Amino acid sequence: MADRILILDFGSQVTQLIARRVRENGVYSEIRPYNTSDADIAAFNPKAIILSGGPASVHEEFSPKVSPKVFAMGIPVLGICYGEQLMCQTLGGKVESSDHREFGRAMVQVSDESPLFEGLWRKGEDRQVWMSHGDRVVSLPAGFKVIAKSEGAPFAAIADEKKRFYGVQFHPEVVHTPEGGGLLKNFTHRIAGCKGDWTMSAFRTQAIARVRQQVGNGRVICGLSGGVDSSVVAALLHEAIKDKLTCIFIDTGLLREGEPAQVDKLFKEHFHIPLVHVDASMVFMQRLHGVKDPEQKRKIIGETFIELFEQEANAVGGADFLAQGTLYPDVIESVSVVGGPSVTIKSHHNVGGLPARMKMKLVEPLRELFKDEVRALGKELGMPADMVGRHPFPGPGLAIRIPGEITMEKLAILRKADLIYIEEIRKANLYNEIWQAFAVLLPVRTVGVMGDSRSYDYVLALRAVTSTDGMTADYYHFSHEFLSRVSSRITNEVRGVNRIVYDITSKPPGTIEWE
Repeated sequence: MADRILILDFGSQVTQLIARRVRENGVYSEIRPYNTSDADIAAFNPKAIILSGGPASVHEEFSPKVSPKVFAMGIPVLGICYGEQLMCQTLGGKVESSDHREFGRAMVQVSDESPLFEGLWRKGEDRQVWMSHGDRVVSLPAGFKVIAKSEGAPFAAIADEKKRFYGVQFHPEVVHTPEGGGLLKNFTHRIAGCKGDWTMSAFRTQAIARVRQQVGNGRVICGLSGGVDSSVVAALLHEAIKDKLTCIFIDTGLLREGEPAQVDKLFKEHFHIPLVHVDASMVFMQRLHGVKDPEQKRKIIGETFIELFEQEANAVGGADFLAQGTLYPDVIESVSVVGGPSVTIKSHHNVGGLPARMKMKLVEPLRELFKDEVRALGKELGMPADMVGRHPFPGPGLAIRIPGEITMEKLAILRKADLIYIEEIRKANLYNEIWQAFAVLLPVRTVGVMGDSRSYDYVLALRAVTSTDGMTADYYHFSHEFLSRVSSRITNEVRGVNRIVYDITSKPPGTIEWE
């Protein structure tokens, strides 16, 4: 078994980034709630433990605590921000509120050599980090020393080298700490002794073995959406269980131009997987008629999808298992570690289990992976590059790209405009630089002059963001020439649109969906 790092989550909005950085260094990591039992922590058998940051203050009566047994396991522990403060308080140090809070970029001075800094930082150097704290450590537990300090944090980095306990007041997991990934690698490799041998090839082998063990002689039905996640699930399952798998593709009529045909081609011709293709577009349109509220639209689409899926599953003889593309961020977001269940969980994933009436068990072979890792697995399985590299597309499809009531006319306008937008992105060789790009048909009409006549048509918004893992995003900086070319094509070729706007909103850490 590969080395494992356990991350105990105290509610930071960037905890997932810790797991991402650790995995990027070839070490498998998982995030668990801060109140995970001592028995479960021991059963996980971690090589080291990382305590995340969090919004609470260690002084608060009901603030999250860490079990003292974490520090008695004889393994390295790294505390980040709140995790450092909690480590100090638990082990006998002192933490106080500070008059000098630090939020954002800051400079720390390296005051001592340490394995945590080896090959990266030297004594006496000033290095940029990202701070986010109001409290600060004012005295250290026995055995600790200061290895870095800042203007607002005299104990910006601390270490008990003998016990291999480390704490940093800053966030090494964010890109604003330039050498942060290297610091985490020093902790996992130099200090904890991890080999860094967790690869997608190894995951593929393990996942196939787990699926075979779970399914046995049972049958599996996989619901295809046309997106990357469900497609990778289907390809993995087919390799594991062959003809025990049947895929069902419910065409909601809310997909992009040409996507239903792409699904057919990939699974019938490329993988030769049994596929049931159901054109249910009219059913969805009838049930969405007159509905304007976005959450109501989501609910109708989800319920209708499940209803039709159950009908088709029964028609093909039923199954013992349902496979779906739940990812690790879905799992984490479905059970908020601090403050109760998350309300932002994607409604098309049944992370908490299926309705009892379905009488099937879930098979979720991707629930340990982040989005970019799913893409890597797809490549490992031999999936076509254009499918693996496709931009994420939400389960409700174009329904949430059309604020307000959905009509066939609006869908036709949006499909054509969106197709032109993506075509131009591909022509400019920008598709792989962008995490997600899409068009939104706004519920706004403006007067425009086209040729010798006036038009009263829709405003179309274009959106494109860059991201690595779908957790944070910044808008893509298109050139004026590109935006001019796209706008000209859409207004000239798509009847019903006379004005284009470009959305330059960025998404902060912790945001999962770009809808």
